[in-house]
Amino acid sequence: MHYTEGKDKFIKTWGELGINWGINKTMGQIHGLLLIETEPLNSDQIMEELSISRGNANMNIHSLLKWGLIHKVSVAGERKDYYVAEKDIWSVFKQIIKKRKEKELHPMLHLLEDVSGMKPEDPKSLEFLKMMNELSVFSNRADKALDNLVNSKSNFLVNSYLKMMG
Repeated sequence: MHYTEGKDKFIKTWGELGINWGINKTMGQIHGLLLIETEPLNSDQIMEELSISRGNANMNIHSLLKWGLIHKVSVAGERKDYYVAEKDIWSVFKQIIKKRKEKELHPMLHLLEDVSGMKPEDPKSLEFLKMMNELSVFSNRADKALDNLVNSKSNFLVNSYLKMMG
């Protein structure tokens, strides 16, 4: 396999995997492209490389900036904005966890808090409250565990996991 073929395959697959993290395919492809590039790219270069429209590129670049997965950098002598991906995979992993918590876990915690104030009226409502309590306990523990992971200074947990798997 030649470099161009490997690069294209990686970018395409990274875009498809991005869907599993809660980002769209193009956002994942832009991230994949910037992840493997050795030099910063501007939006025109990203558009050309991925054959996407200016609007699509700009919208997804903006989203990647908000996610903290890419950064804007200055290039001497250039007026355009240039972008680079966060290259520390541990930081990328933590940013994805933070955003997933924000989009998925926190709304669940708010919902469970809302319904926990309900008064049991009959066996069905009592069972409902019991299930809401179990979900709340589990969700709060998951939230704390993910906070510990995100706040850890190193990838100790990942290294430990990889050692167990190896």
